[in-house]
Amino acid sequence: MGGLPLQKASSTLALPGSEQNKGSAISTSVRESKPKKKICCACPETKKLRDECIVEHGENACAKWIEAHRQCLRAEGFNV
Repeated sequence: MGGLPLQKASSTLALPGSEQNKGSAISTSVRESKPKKKICCACPETKKLRDECIVEHGENACAKWIEAHRQCLRAEGFNV
């Protein structure tokens, strides 16, 4: 009798295992579309230029740097 429950358990384990593989494939594709960094740490070069420009000249004069930073963030996977 001990052999029968093991066979059933192993066949039962095979089904959830295959379902888990499908789930991990889905979660992997979701992870790939998410940004790899926090938004505060992404694009430090454009962020620095944008911030310096805003401090020195005001936000209205820095549209070029603001848009460059937004494009960089979008390239990193952020929706801004």
